[in-house]
Amino acid sequence: MDIKLIFQVVLLLFYPLTCLCNDIELPTKYVENSAGHTNNWAVLVDTSRFWFNYRHVANVLSIYRSVKRLGIPDSQIILMIAEDMACNPRNPRPATVFNNVNQHINVYGDDVEVDYRGYEVTVENFVRLLTGRVQNGTARSKKLLTDPGSNVLIYLTGHGGEGFLKFQDSEEITSQELADAIEQMWQKQRYHELFFMIDTCQAASMYEKFYSPNILAVASSLVGEDSLSHHVDPAIGVYIIDRYTYYALEFLEKVQPNSKATMGEFLTVCPKRVCISTVGIRRDLYPKDPNSVPITNFFGSVRPIEITSQVVNVSLPLIMEETESDVVVKLQKGLTYNDLKIKFNEQFPTNLFK
Repeated sequence: MDIKLIFQVVLLLFYPLTCLCNDIELPTKYVENSAGHTNNWAVLVDTSRFWFNYRHVANVLSIYRSVKRLGIPDSQIILMIAEDMACNPRNPRPATVFNNVNQHINVYGDDVEVDYRGYEVTVENFVRLLTGRVQNGTARSKKLLTDPGSNVLIYLTGHGGEGFLKFQDSEEITSQELADAIEQMWQKQRYHELFFMIDTCQAASMYEKFYSPNILAVASSLVGEDSLSHHVDPAIGVYIIDRYTYYALEFLEKVQPNSKATMGEFLTVCPKRVCISTVGIRRDLYPKDPNSVPITNFFGSVRPIEITSQVVNVSLPLIMEETESDVVVKLQKGLTYNDLKIKFNEQFPTNLFK
């Protein structure tokens, strides 16, 4: 047979399949969501060691509690704590960390998942985390698995100065190094929007070098100013929270997952009369008006939901005497699962042990 004729026959056979493949289109909502904000992550870092820095651990655990309460799961929170105050021998109440002298809330709780602790909290590990250049063998829980649709909250607390933040009193990260790490995140499409929040002395100096797009930043103090503590707990003899974080938490505690509070409101939570230091804000890299951005875009979770008045069959278990289509028809008619002949697997199959 002529080779040319064979080729034409094969082409005719596969042409319909080619047309079908080309005609397949993704749902419009999926395409729109994939091009924008689809998920939230949080990187929460306490860079201090030693008992007298108790307040820094309380700071970061309090923010951790807030973002978790508002819906960001532990799998999307990276928590770095240089000193575990809950286990410190000076702690008169072992396994607890409080952020208020009245001890309303143990922010250490029983469900805190620390990803980097102790001497793992280094500048190298922090930069590797942000840029995705983690070492081989790093656990999945220690990776920032963000994508182009990720809104990322970065919260830092510790001791700093003009243009640097100390890590464990042994090393430091400079504002330029931090800016370059975030630029790598942008170049690698590791975030959609980023909210940078830092509570330390001369905190505003840490965002001055930023040059990547879609970044909104807030700092507890301007260059030349100290960031001050809020109050002491006489029972443990140290300051237990910083002023800026205290008032930020006071605002966050009133926020619910369906709240209409905005980032613009959050940026004004600590005026100078209560913070004593001057809160710094950088908006020039952020294209949106913070007053129109829900606070849950960074501190909560993304919940793409579709409301329906119909019964949705989310499970198709073993069905006796009825086909799948019969079940769907009955569900559409408004019948409940009790009306259907459905057999569910027992949660505790005690009959296996009889």
